[in-house]
Amino acid sequence: MKRGKLYLIPTVLAEDTADKVISGEIREIISHTQHYLVENVRTARRYISSLKLGVNIEGLHFEVLDKKTRRSELEGIMQPIFEGKNIGIMSEAGCPGIADPGSLAVAYAHEKNIQVAPLSGPSSMFLALMGSGFNGQSFAFHGYLPIDKKERIQAIKTLEAEAIKHKRTQIFMETPFRNNHLLKDLLETLHPDTLLCIAKNLTAANEMIQSKTVKDWKNVAIDLHKIPTVFVLSCGLKFY
Repeated sequence: MKRGKLYLIPTVLAEDTADKVISGEIREIISHTQHYLVENVRTARRYISSLKLGVNIEGLHFEVLDKKTRRSELEGIMQPIFEGKNIGIMSEAGCPGIADPGSLAVAYAHEKNIQVAPLSGPSSMFLALMGSGFNGQSFAFHGYLPIDKKERIQAIKTLEAEAIKHKRTQIFMETPFRNNHLLKDLLETLHPDTLLCIAKNLTAANEMIQSKTVKDWKNVAIDLHKIPTVFVLSCGLKFY
């Protein structure tokens, strides 16, 4: 039997933005896909419902694929694809496989010669990089920094050192309710001339992307509490 495809389906970064960022191709594929691997079933169901595609949500099949998923479980949750049915992977926000456990299923698909079809959509990481004005030729994405304050400060120092040594843009993020703590540590730890871009609420009506030196950010009153934010770091006295 012919195998199905594994679609990597982007989701929105901000509420009520689907009309702006979700393409007709993505909508068409969702309309004809009944099987999904998702981090949170409730979020995925709500997202599909919000697209108003006339899909019978109750008739869809969802399996959880998150950071706790073991490789030994993949064969079971990927079984529909061996029966000729397509499977869609959905992240909690943005593109699957980037700061997201979807890469587990993608790696498995390559091992089993299953066709992988990534679809274009919003990625907070790339939108922040694009909007930062920093070096887009060489960059590294680090996901979440350590929770422990001492380890986090050391990680910040390491990122700054790498940015200086390799002229490499550093991209990272934090759980929204800890954003202000991270920002405080960044401003207290980084060199005053280090460049920092703060990109919050990407794609939303109140989106903000601003790049300033650390010394300039210290004069700005900004509250990032519970606001999805990406931080981008670069070094030098001028923008690359």
